[in-house]
Amino acid sequence: MGKMNEKILREIKKRWDRIAKPIDGLGDFEEVICKIGAVQGSIEPHIGNKALVIMCADNGIVKEGVSQCGPEVTRQVARALGKGKSTANIMALEAGIKCIPVDIGIDHEEAVPGLINHRIRRGSNDFLENRALTREEVQRAVETGIDLVRELSLKGYDLIATGEMGIGNTTTATALLCLMTGADPGEITGRGAGLDDAGLDKKIRVIKRAIEIYGRTDAEDRAELAFNCMSAVGGLDIAGLCGIFTGGQKYNIPVVIDGFITGVAAYLADAVSPGCRDYMIPSHSGRERGLMRVLNELGLKPLINGNMALGEGTGAIMACKLLDSALNLYRNGAGFKDNGIKEYERFT
Repeated sequence: MGKMNEKILREIKKRWDRIAKPIDGLGDFEEVICKIGAVQGSIEPHIGNKALVIMCADNGIVKEGVSQCGPEVTRQVARALGKGKSTANIMALEAGIKCIPVDIGIDHEEAVPGLINHRIRRGSNDFLENRALTREEVQRAVETGIDLVRELSLKGYDLIATGEMGIGNTTTATALLCLMTGADPGEITGRGAGLDDAGLDKKIRVIKRAIEIYGRTDAEDRAELAFNCMSAVGGLDIAGLCGIFTGGQKYNIPVVIDGFITGVAAYLADAVSPGCRDYMIPSHSGRERGLMRVLNELGLKPLINGNMALGEGTGAIMACKLLDSALNLYRNGAGFKDNGIKEYERFT
């Protein structure tokens, strides 16, 4: 299992302080560059080779009317991802990020062209009728994510951004967060892709019903609780992303959180593999109310406050571009001595 190099982190901080700028002038971006170097074990952090892994899966809970659109939209957007024509494809191409869409559980008889086919099953069950997934299916999905990180590591990728696509997955993610933390669905449930007030009320009622059904889960530790909750309410995309985050810890690759769904996956990963949060980079604060609850639970601060709720990894892509800019300054910024300026002194 990977371990952050604290000595490297301190050395990078010292190098930041030698650049001709106010102490901590780039704020959180300096801290993230320090974290990346500490994860990689190098005072020369490198993020030139970046991948965006988008986990695609259907959620059976859509049957309960918790989304503005139907499950066919998952397949339609997945096809666009496979053709390189979705929002994430366009943004990733411009940012120099390899887009890797994965079918881990789309509810369709045929494979989606252009997606890596790691389908565990055709979507999850409606969790008000049955448990969403079996424990074995959850385990396979997590292992799929870990294996993908191993493959990307062998191919020389330095940083992995996360994304997802699956109609209904904000309901699944909210149910997971409530089951894991005891949060009140009325306080953290968001509108997803655009529910009206009646739709939001129905979504909250569905999540409250899930808590009534699965709120008491038998678990000896937090890892078991995480697996039990993923089995109870799903979903395959979140379980796969959980594996991506734990894989980042295992193979010393920093992983960027996108929005609420990937944030819940990150929270579950830290439960499954304690300390995993040290390998995570939060991208933005998002519009979904539960995202800041997740980031606060993990002790992470988002880099961007842009009121975004697009998904597919788009917020993570934008954060990666900002990290490129910060890293460029770290590598090439002129020192105080170069400009004949007296160096600032750090007092804290």
